[in-house]
Amino acid sequence: MRVVSLWSAWRTSTNDPAWRRAFAQGRRDIAGAALGTMAMGLVAGVAMAKSGVGLGVILAMSLLVFASASQLACLPLIAAGAPLWVVVATACVLNLRFVVFSVNWRRYFGGHRRWSRVLLSYLAGDPVYAQFVYRHPQPSPTARATVQQHGYFLGLALTNWAAWHVASLAGIFLADAIPAAWGLRFIGVLALLALALPMLTDRAVRCSALAAGAVALATAWLPMGLNVVAAIATAFVAGTWADRRWGVR
Repeated sequence: MRVVSLWSAWRTSTNDPAWRRAFAQGRRDIAGAALGTMAMGLVAGVAMAKSGVGLGVILAMSLLVFASASQLACLPLIAAGAPLWVVVATACVLNLRFVVFSVNWRRYFGGHRRWSRVLLSYLAGDPVYAQFVYRHPQPSPTARATVQQHGYFLGLALTNWAAWHVASLAGIFLADAIPAAWGLRFIGVLALLALALPMLTDRAVRCSALAAGAVALATAWLPMGLNVVAAIATAFVAGTWADRRWGVR
């Protein structure tokens, strides 16, 4: 019944000219960031294919997880036979940012049905969040997305989702044909920068990012990627201080 309801809601939305215009605008606005997503997807696909993990597992991870940072961090742990709790804890730490995003997403989609929120949350990647709140800084008073907001979100999210999966599947199946000389690790860094830079929208965010980056580099010697945990904690503290210092809500 929920699938039928979802399909009916989709058909109703796509018949609305305002929704279609917003959807097209979303596709255009995410195009630049989608290039970074594709580069990161290619890197992740190649890394997954060469990790030694079975093809079925990496295909399921590519299609269902849809989280590049945690995928790249967890793959070596899975391949090395690390305990399940270590893999889960790593993924949770790296995805903590989505908890922060969700606080703001609730202002836009909190009034929707649960199944709808679950689906939308699956699609809500980092560049989607950054672009959406930039275009629509004010949520609806009812906590239900307007027609324009709903269309714009899906234009962003579905384009970003498609870019990721096309690139990651290409990386998985073409891994042996991609020369090591391409410098995929460097491409991955550039892709992450392309995704992150548009999110540096104010002084508080820039302060948090600079502090986190400095700590990540200074503690790079820590084992098991603990420098990432240190950077996340630093970003939280620095961001909280900056919000209070400059009066940002």
